[in-house]
Amino acid sequence: MQLSLSTCTALSLLLLISASVSAHTSQTSKYARLQNERRSKLLASQQEQRKQHVLQNCSDHTYLTNATAPFSVNGSALPEVNFDIGESYAGSMPIGNSTTDSLFFWFVPTENPSADNEIVIWLNGGPGCSSLGGFFHENGPVIWASGTYRPVRNTYSWSNLTNMLWVDQPISTGFSMGNATATNEDVVASQFLGFWRNFVDTFGLKGRKIYITGESYAGMYSPYIASAMIQHNDAEYYNVKGLMVYDPSIGYDGVISQAPALSFVDQNRNFFSLNNTVDAQIKNISKICGLDTFMDIAMTFPPNGPLPTPPATYDEVYDYENCDIYDTIFNAIFEINPCFDIYQLGQQCPLLWDSLGFPYSYDQFYLPQGYTQPYFNRTDVKKAIHAPLDVNWQFCLPGLENPFVGGESDTSPPSGLTGGPLQQVIEHTNNVVIGHGTLDFVLFANGTLATLQNLTWNGVQGFSEYPSRPFYVPYHDHPMESMSGAGIYGSWTSERGLTFVLTELAGHFLPQGAPSAAYRHLEFLLGRIGNLSEVSPFTTQPDYEQPKGFLND
Repeated sequence: MQLSLSTCTALSLLLLISASVSAHTSQTSKYARLQNERRSKLLASQQEQRKQHVLQNCSDHTYLTNATAPFSVNGSALPEVNFDIGESYAGSMPIGNSTTDSLFFWFVPTENPSADNEIVIWLNGGPGCSSLGGFFHENGPVIWASGTYRPVRNTYSWSNLTNMLWVDQPISTGFSMGNATATNEDVVASQFLGFWRNFVDTFGLKGRKIYITGESYAGMYSPYIASAMIQHNDAEYYNVKGLMVYDPSIGYDGVISQAPALSFVDQNRNFFSLNNTVDAQIKNISKICGLDTFMDIAMTFPPNGPLPTPPATYDEVYDYENCDIYDTIFNAIFEINPCFDIYQLGQQCPLLWDSLGFPYSYDQFYLPQGYTQPYFNRTDVKKAIHAPLDVNWQFCLPGLENPFVGGESDTSPPSGLTGGPLQQVIEHTNNVVIGHGTLDFVLFANGTLATLQNLTWNGVQGFSEYPSRPFYVPYHDHPMESMSGAGIYGSWTSERGLTFVLTELAGHFLPQGAPSAAYRHLEFLLGRIGNLSEVSPFTTQPDYEQPKGFLND
């Protein structure tokens, strides 16, 4: 008789407990070793019988082995979750041979037969934000959305499509512990690769096709990590086949957050009811500080040559005192709407409570009465996922803290500069997707496009045309508690191995705002569909009929 998933997990945990009891007895009862020798042999025999029972009967646990058993999560025993999420593994994995440094992960295998030779890595940004946020708010098998009563099964979990791995990194992010030594992205990548080799060996994943995904500051993490893997030229451990980042930090602050600010406000006037004084002020800043001129040049398709020096960087080129248009808008809008959400336009008071304690507007977050801590800081949750009990888990490191040494800035140049890691990954894989939510007030879509228009890849600079092809999301079945739309969801363009897709109804956290759209993006990254205008059902719902003649192409 085949055992249920939860029963298999319980047996594996019992196996671990009995092993630890046996080890404890041998270490603390040396004076009674002779008297207990018979008992120890009996325990060892029982442990071996349990191990064989688990390994022989838990056939639905594809990755359960002696090495992975310590990480096995009881999918039916997650606090507050009233359904079984299936086979998964979580815990702390050492970085290389270190005895002090580790990265925390949650691995969810898929049952999708198309994914038997691949794995997708997800990284949240920050810097200093836990990837468990992505797991629990965006693309994991269980979702507890802000303002809702309880967690629900996620119809659009990426684990329906492929094997998924969420990782807290760099060190000091989320549950990842050790000596925070990172000063730049090269150190970050080195840490990750040290973790990754151990993870591959533990779970038997050599030779897998690797796709690295993430959002926000993962626009730095992901290209640098992917580039470091590629440079090793080792297909057993580092077989990178694609990269996808959402609303990414890939350029200078002045290009991605300052220069496009006025055009963003103009495009979304319904959300920015600024008075005449403030409106005149930001228009004046955009003009006299060269932001208008820069954006006119940057939004030329195809580009006429290298763009001029960005009007704002992290050095003294930029006059922040007089030209900080972003903070001028930021301060003004919060006077009008104190519950304004910079991550997705449209939020009004009251604030929605958040199970993870995610901050609104940098470091302010709201937990209602009766909730004293984020979900992942609960002791029962930590025990369920083998997380370190003595870590004070936070979605993002507070205030100005970050995982780089001394809270200093990352010293690496932006990933999206010509000659940088993003270019290297595009040219190696010819399979890079950059998605952007149109409702993001943190990093602007036109700022990302401007950065790409100054990037040369595969011998040519920028895109030849503005993203204009319709992005189609299939019509599909979904339960009431986990819903997302279908139809035309934005526009896209793709040239020389790089795809850029604008996604409507999504903000900074794209899979959270438009989960069905992100699901389609992943299908494209994995090569399950030909292009983002394709009118076809989700590959996981192949029989769901789509409208006839919906798109001409």
